[in-house]
Parts: sequence; C-alpha cells; structure tokens
Amino acid sequence: MLECVVNVSTVAPCDWGDDVLDVHADRWHGRSVVTVVGEDAARRVAAVAVATIDLRRHAGVHPRVGAVDVVPFVPLAGSTMADAVAARDRFAAWIEDELGVPALRYGAGAPSLPEVRRSPPPFPHPTAGAVCVGAREVLVAYNVVVDVPLAEARRLAAAVRGPAVRALALEVGGAVQVSMNLLSPLEVGPAAVFDAVGGGRAELVGLVPAAVLDATPADRWAELDLGPDRTIEARLHRSVSS
Repeated sequence: MLECVVNVSTVAPCDWGDDVLDVHADRWHGRSVVTVVGEDAARRVAAVAVATIDLRRHAGVHPRVGAVDVVPFVPLAGSTMADAVAARDRFAAWIEDELGVPALRYGAGAPSLPEVRRSPPPFPHPTAGAVCVGAREVLVAYNVVVDVPLAEARRLAAAVRGPAVRALALEVGGAVQVSMNLLSPLEVGPAAVFDAVGGGRAELVGLVPAAVLDATPADRWAELDLGPDRTIEARLHRSVSS
C-alpha cells in the first residue's frame, strides 16, 4: 500500500475523489495537503488541480513550482521503497504525457526536494507550472506559530534545521511561523522541535504514523496538536470500514 501526500496550490474546496484520508488547507500558505491512498487517487487529485488552478493568480507564502506542487509516494506496510519509486516514475510519465505538466523527480535515486526546487524546468505548463514527484519514507509536516519577530524565527529555524529536520520561517496572517518537515520523526519528533523553537501554537499538517504518536507522552498530545484520530493507521482503518 502506498500513501501519497499531494500538495496543491489552492485552498478552494474541491472534489478530490475517493480514497482521501485527510485534507489540510491553509489560506496563508495558499496550499492544501491532500493525503490519499494509491496511484489512481493521486492522479484524480492532480487532474482536478491542473484543470482548476491558474498559478499566475496564486497567492501564498509557501514556496511552490506548480499547481500540483509536490506528489510524494510513501511505502506503508506491505510496500517497499522500490514500489514507491516505480509509482513515482509512472506518475511522472502520466502527468507529462496526459496533462502536459513537466515532472521533476526527487527522493530515492534522485536529487532531494530542495535541490529540485532550485532547478525549475525551462518550459513549464502555462497555468500549472511543474510538479515535483517523489519517493520517500514517511515524514511529519509540522508548524509552530512563535511569539518572536521574523528575524528571530529565522534564527530558530536555522538552529533546528539538520539531517532530520527541514525548516523555514514565514509570516502568516500577521503571525510568525516556523514551518518544518520532520524527515526522521521517530528520531526528532514533534515534541522535540516544539520545545526547540520555544513553544507556541502547534499545527500538524496532515497525519502522523501511529509510532510517532506512541513515542510522544499522551499528556502533551493536545499541546502538540496530536491525537489518536490524527494517525495514518486510524484514517486507513476508517477508510476500510466505511
């Protein structure tokens, strides 16, 4: 089974189709994170996004290269990274051939996402730009709104950044946020980065593996914007049961 966490450059409500586990929309980022299962669901989300989003009229603080900005395939139980790489390559070929959107591969056997973002294609789609298509392990997208000036937040982001954490500081709706990807969330999890930036208002983007929740003291779940219903496993169970 493959999870796919499709990042699209819109907050407009859309019919993303079946197999959707979670949708997280943020108007300040100008971004929706749509968590789905399988390749067909990822293609349905991408097709809707390309048909409805004009990147030339997009507003939002989050870095982006396309209407369908990031499409990572993530192996869950019963799947391997080789399965994710094969899905990545099939999706990249499909979106180029069927929708005319250039695909930039990242992750296993390819450059990292930050490296890909620095090398956009010379001929992007006129309204949809390009798409970064990846194969990676599970990560946790996590934001903390901090009560400090932007310059200090940039220092905090730099301090927490490392092999297990990608971080940047952003102004969002009159507040300042440290926006992070926890690449090894069992090594450096939500509690660790929340404390490292001095606390604030936490925001989980999407879902976490149950193992990350289990590794976090239950008495901190509310503070860290975590809970049993916010795990990949819980949403998969709900999807199968419905």
